[in-house]
Amino acid sequence: MADPQRKWVTDDVLTYSYLLLYIALSSGQIFFNKWVLSSKEINFPYPLGLTLLHMVFSSILCFMLTKVLKIMKVEEGMTLDIYISSVIPIGAMFAMTLWLGNTAYLYISVSFAQMLKAIMPVAVFILGVAAGLEMMSCRMLLIMSVISLGVLVASYGEIDINWVGVVYQMGGVVGEALRLIFMEILVKRKGLKLNPISVIALCLLVPWIFLEKPKMDEQRTWSFQPLILTLNSLCTFALNLSVFLVIQHTSALTIRVAGVVKDWVVVLLSALLFADTKLTLINLFGYAIAIAGVAAYNNHKLKKGTSQASSDESEPTVPLIQSSNSNK
Repeated sequence: MADPQRKWVTDDVLTYSYLLLYIALSSGQIFFNKWVLSSKEINFPYPLGLTLLHMVFSSILCFMLTKVLKIMKVEEGMTLDIYISSVIPIGAMFAMTLWLGNTAYLYISVSFAQMLKAIMPVAVFILGVAAGLEMMSCRMLLIMSVISLGVLVASYGEIDINWVGVVYQMGGVVGEALRLIFMEILVKRKGLKLNPISVIALCLLVPWIFLEKPKMDEQRTWSFQPLILTLNSLCTFALNLSVFLVIQHTSALTIRVAGVVKDWVVVLLSALLFADTKLTLINLFGYAIAIAGVAAYNNHKLKKGTSQASSDESEPTVPLIQSSNSNK
């Protein structure tokens, strides 16, 4: 008979290994993308094209793993109605997030981009209130105010602020917030598990043809290095896989907490790796305030989820006709 204590330790070690893998891959992918996009390094300054390449590569790899090698399973029962009403909106918002977020790296430093991302809970909360998913309260207003104040202070401390990059990064934040709201409305309530990678590729293809392809055809100074771009795409796929592993063994909230640790790692390492990153004490102080607000937000969501789960368990079970869209 297996030792329960040893099994618990093994599971614990495995979980922390997945978390460390996620932090390492997520941080590394950010630096890798910046390196590829930089005109002073690899010189492939086309964020839309790079993101499209990532998605096409991931789609092909997913097809090989699920259909050819059959190592991974996919969700069955996908109808055209579900595809149009759920997969396409989520895929489009994810495409928008990746595109605008990568474009921001052309104008602002990696560390400042991470600081601006701390505003994400504010965007999610505001859109959640508008969609009826969140309730306005004094506690949440205080938390959102702390996060907003921190981001403003961090922005004030930025030496070379580029407003074009800020607009792109904020657009990426809005896109990610909309994606999370759509996931809450369209997926969780229907009990679906969706993987919209192929849709993301299609959503990126159209703007790439009109926005970046003419520039790529006109300007021949950029560099296309197949080996490096393949490795970059492989890292993206590995990162998505690590997110799946972490959520499978822990929860989505754990990913958010690990993301906070990752953001600090990225902010500090970027000051060492990139010449365009110049951190100030005001930067770090403002970011610390924002992260404190994000931590309070995560703690609030955790308590809310725990109390909701407890109330669901305390309710008496009544035989009901099970909906075809309910969780199995």
